[in-house]
Amino acid sequence: MTGSGPQSTELDTLRRLVQERTADLQRIKAEYDNYRKRVRRDRLAVREIAVANVLRALLPVLDAVDRACANEPLTPGLKDIADSLQEQFGSLGVTSFGRVGDPFDPVCHDALTHHVCAAADRLVCSAVLRLGYRLGENLLRPATVEVTGPDPPAKSAPAPECGVRGASARAEKPPLPVVRS
Repeated sequence: MTGSGPQSTELDTLRRLVQERTADLQRIKAEYDNYRKRVRRDRLAVREIAVANVLRALLPVLDAVDRACANEPLTPGLKDIADSLQEQFGSLGVTSFGRVGDPFDPVCHDALTHHVCAAADRLVCSAVLRLGYRLGENLLRPATVEVTGPDPPAKSAPAPECGVRGASARAEKPPLPVVRS
């Protein structure tokens, strides 16, 4: 006998071990690749949140400059500041919204008053008190507006919650002030 039997078994055992180790390495590599992708995605999300927070904090400055431009004589310095702010916000992807005549959208508009107009068929923004801003598709701040439109439908009194006596347990927002013209 040449002894090929024990060598063959030993060779088969080594091949099986190499295959197992290769499969383990491939699995670890795939886990590491997934980890790197997740970390990259998380870093981008944190960056986007940080940028949105900084921009949200700077919106009052932009409002103050806009008010100054609207109410003060436009000096070259004030014009440069306003233009620079607008340019920098624009380069970061910030857009303003909220114009008179826009259809009212409660997702992106905060209505302070509702002027009733019987001839209107839908709610529209009749005055913009403060512009709203978006960063890409994300809402940084809703526009504060006055709306004009049909009379709001009458609300029926909500039924009391089970086990609650007297007033409803739901905390409801106070209704918008209605101005009848």
